[in-house]
Amino acid sequence: MKAAIVVFPGSNRDRDAARALRLAGASVSSVWHSEHELPHGTDLVVLPGGFSYGDYLRCGAIAGRAAVMDAVRAHAAGGGLVLGICNGFQILCESGLLPGVLMRNANLRFICHWQHLLVERTDTAFTNRYQSGQAIQVCVAHGEGNYFADADTVRRLEAENRVAFRYCDPDGNITADANRNGSLNSIAGIYSEKLNVLGLMPHPENLVDPLVGGIDGRGMFESLTGSLAKAA
Repeated sequence: MKAAIVVFPGSNRDRDAARALRLAGASVSSVWHSEHELPHGTDLVVLPGGFSYGDYLRCGAIAGRAAVMDAVRAHAAGGGLVLGICNGFQILCESGLLPGVLMRNANLRFICHWQHLLVERTDTAFTNRYQSGQAIQVCVAHGEGNYFADADTVRRLEAENRVAFRYCDPDGNITADANRNGSLNSIAGIYSEKLNVLGLMPHPENLVDPLVGGIDGRGMFESLTGSLAKAA
């Protein structure tokens, strides 16, 4: 798998994402936000976490209009894989690749803690190494991760089974306490219509090595590299 990580001014999780992908067997290159093309043969584009452009205007609003995003949209339209994590999720929404918005957390505070996620489906390129209904442990670190969309959009996401992950407790129960940013329906991540674009607020790249406390996040990156190997 050839992965391209887009770096914006203010990105700070690009190296973490690169390490997670390399551990899973991918080759990784970085693409600066002002570029107009992706590297030849790119299979996966990653929009990493951070504070692109200092989170001015709205989180991800300026990055969503960066020159490179035309190439990212074209890549997605052609069926290419796109993963947006935290700020990357915000950018995907601002660029029109995913519906909805990410607002200020319900308590209006930045949150940073261990977080369990309920895996909703395992028939996608991003989750095939997990089990349906599995509760995985990752991390969250955001101030504007409160997912919101109009009622029709939320109904469509639910009806089309496009919710990728929900905030849950260690036993997989969906509770108000587990949903600390206040996201609608405890939504932590969603897919595009073709299931080739995933945006999620938590950070799977933080937990890919037992030295840092867990490896539950590794499954996402191994799912991606394994899916491409099967397709080949």
